[in-house]
Amino acid sequence: MVGSYTNEDLLQRCFTHISLQSSKMDLETSLKECSAALELFLDNRFSDALYTASNCALICPYQKAQSMYHAMGYSSILVMQAGMTFEPKDMDAAMTSLREALQTCQSFRKKTGIVETLASLWYRQTADNLTEEEMHAELCYAEVLLQKAALTFLDESIIGFIKGGMRIRNSYQIFKKSTHVHFRGGISMGIGSFNLMLSLLPSRVLRVMEFLGFSGDREVGLSELRQGAGSNSLRSILSALTLLMYHLYITVILGTGEGNLTEAEALLVPYTQRFPNGALILFYTARIALLKGNFTFAQEKFLACIAAQEEWRQIHHLCYWELMWAYSFEQNWKEAYKYADLLCKESKWSQAVYVFQKASILSMLPEEEVKKLGENVEDLFRQVDSLRLRIAGKSIPTEKFAAKKAQRYSSSCPVKLVVPALEMMYVWNGFTVVGKRPELTESILNTLARAEEELRDDPNPSEYHLDDQCVVQLLKGLCLRQLGRLVQAELCFNHVISRENDIKHDNYLVPFTMYELGLLHKQKGDIPTAITVIENAMTNYKDYNMESRLHFRIHAALNTMGSFAAKLPPSRTPA
Repeated sequence: MVGSYTNEDLLQRCFTHISLQSSKMDLETSLKECSAALELFLDNRFSDALYTASNCALICPYQKAQSMYHAMGYSSILVMQAGMTFEPKDMDAAMTSLREALQTCQSFRKKTGIVETLASLWYRQTADNLTEEEMHAELCYAEVLLQKAALTFLDESIIGFIKGGMRIRNSYQIFKKSTHVHFRGGISMGIGSFNLMLSLLPSRVLRVMEFLGFSGDREVGLSELRQGAGSNSLRSILSALTLLMYHLYITVILGTGEGNLTEAEALLVPYTQRFPNGALILFYTARIALLKGNFTFAQEKFLACIAAQEEWRQIHHLCYWELMWAYSFEQNWKEAYKYADLLCKESKWSQAVYVFQKASILSMLPEEEVKKLGENVEDLFRQVDSLRLRIAGKSIPTEKFAAKKAQRYSSSCPVKLVVPALEMMYVWNGFTVVGKRPELTESILNTLARAEEELRDDPNPSEYHLDDQCVVQLLKGLCLRQLGRLVQAELCFNHVISRENDIKHDNYLVPFTMYELGLLHKQKGDIPTAITVIENAMTNYKDYNMESRLHFRIHAALNTMGSFAAKLPPSRTPA
């Protein structure tokens, strides 16, 4: 990182500064100490990075008003923690620290009088008019605004995205004005994150942002972040982590699952060499293996990540979540249950989702096995609705979906869900992952064939019967498409779409199935039909479960077909 000091040297230097809290820290020392704090963080020394015994350590002493970088660094760690826990108290603490960081950065920014303020309406302030400290203050101020936007984006609602976009607008203006060579790494991270975040937004939100004069360019965003990751600066690891999050999570959950795993592996190489036992490094190594279909290796690395540190239990919870899925992909439901159970007991991120997931996994086991585990599936499903959270007064989409699915257990005569663990696998786009392993995909297909047969032979079909049949057909189609059996897959998708008027409860099925059918046409090479079908899913359906998530996926899919869409007549071009 910055300078040639060891972590121990820099930690000792920080202790000497604790007695000097009444004076502002010089910029060079601030940068070096924040770099040291970041390295301690990557080396699992979280307490050393934030606190040392009863005294404040690297970041805390200066975070209120003495150092803009310490203020920003402290808030960054709290934002990461909030993103990992989703606990209201952590979200509130992160937002409070961000507001304080903005105040600290503001105190270092160039002070302007009335005349200068009026003049700035006509003439854009250039970097030449700022001192080195003021330029750093502009950059830190912009980055804190970007963090506030990112925290808003976690909400996964349209209003949240618009609010986040408005905050990004302010930071983007500042990043565009800064061109000094010393800020190249920070500007690359800021411009890159800005473009990448906006490029993900669904079309209807993008139209609002374009009205305000902004558009997100994914390739520009990726290019800038790559430059930032290779800059060997304070922010290089932050640019690398942003790219890793994009390739390993965003493209899977909110996209088509086409992240660049080769680039992700290359980004980790220098950090794997320097921090071989770093929890974050082990975690992302495991995640890459999981997305490549190397589930056994991924399981080993997630367990190594858990063993690497005890301070941040939230990282353990992330590993439990991933291990649950790694075993679910193999249909090893007993092992999957173990980690779902741990999440229910230890994590507060989303108890509604965890309990639903646990009950769904147990539903895949024989009843005698469930009894041996001392569990009651019906009771678990009945708990889901009461466990839902509201963030800023809004429901979490996946919790809302889980609660709706669990409703059928609330009556005195509950109706079993057909393959709930596999349905949730689809919600998280897991079929794009398990599709890397044809033998496991075939195994899931066999499970679905048995469920299809049981539904067909059911002597007393319930009001959910047709919906359940359509769920099975959608999931069958996904497996068949992954296996390259496109004709059979298309029949499954068309069956679901043909029953649109008969589906009573699962209103998400038809628009999601149309999207998957569009991807099938893309796989066949019929891009015009693919675009038409996907556009139909976007424009002709609304107010269904997980609508925002599908709009994200549609936007990502249409982006991958953009070069083809540009050649189509205006009426056929994606919105």
